[in-house]
Amino acid sequence: MRAIGIIPARLASSRLPQKLLLAETGKPLLQYTWEAACRATQLSEIIVATDSEEIAEVVRGFGGTCEITRDDHPSGTDRIAEVVRRRSDDAEIIVNIQGDEPDIDPASLDQLVELLAENPDSEMATLCTPITTREQWADNSCTKVVCAANGAAMYFSRCPIPFYRDGEPDELLEGDTPWRLHLGLYAYRRDFLLRLTELPPSRLEKLERLEQLRALESGATIQVGEVAHPAAGIDTPDDYARFVQRHERAA
Repeated sequence: MRAIGIIPARLASSRLPQKLLLAETGKPLLQYTWEAACRATQLSEIIVATDSEEIAEVVRGFGGTCEITRDDHPSGTDRIAEVVRRRSDDAEIIVNIQGDEPDIDPASLDQLVELLAENPDSEMATLCTPITTREQWADNSCTKVVCAANGAAMYFSRCPIPFYRDGEPDELLEGDTPWRLHLGLYAYRRDFLLRLTELPPSRLEKLERLEQLRALESGATIQVGEVAHPAAGIDTPDDYARFVQRHERAA
């Protein structure tokens, strides 16, 4: 079962302009993500999908493979689907890798591929990690996921789900927490990815502003694996400054 990774890479970014090209460490941010993805043992190829010739030039400069896409895609998933749709290869699994996560663990990418290999009836796979702080529990920018006993996603929400009716969350957060933070990494079966991006946004997707709900509402099964810690995404200047500090300490 051949799997490939695709990194959707837009040049525009409202909170941190051109963040994927920031290079205070001596290498562009995107290169760290690409190098981490290349260390995954289950991915036979890594492709950067971008609408920017500037990004494409940087990717070619560090030895990466790049595909130019249209500039009007509403999401990274749609950008990935354009690349997959025009490539006539034998990749059965497509992993969507966030370009602004330079510290992504290659083992997490392998886990996504393994989840689909071990669950042939699942169309998608994603990851979660335990929520252990009240701040994260209450933060509506942190998406929560509830899973069935077999690991399939039942629902994703910005609200704290499951709802704890008879107590305060703190007493559970410090122990066997029932809350899980959804991580924005996905693996898709090729045919399902192409079908999914042809569907209009669903009702729940538009309410929660969560793209993965389109898949659930269409009847798809999303298998969820768990990891101990999430990778730190780079969304703001402070995030990038902390990344640079971590890099300098490790050097």
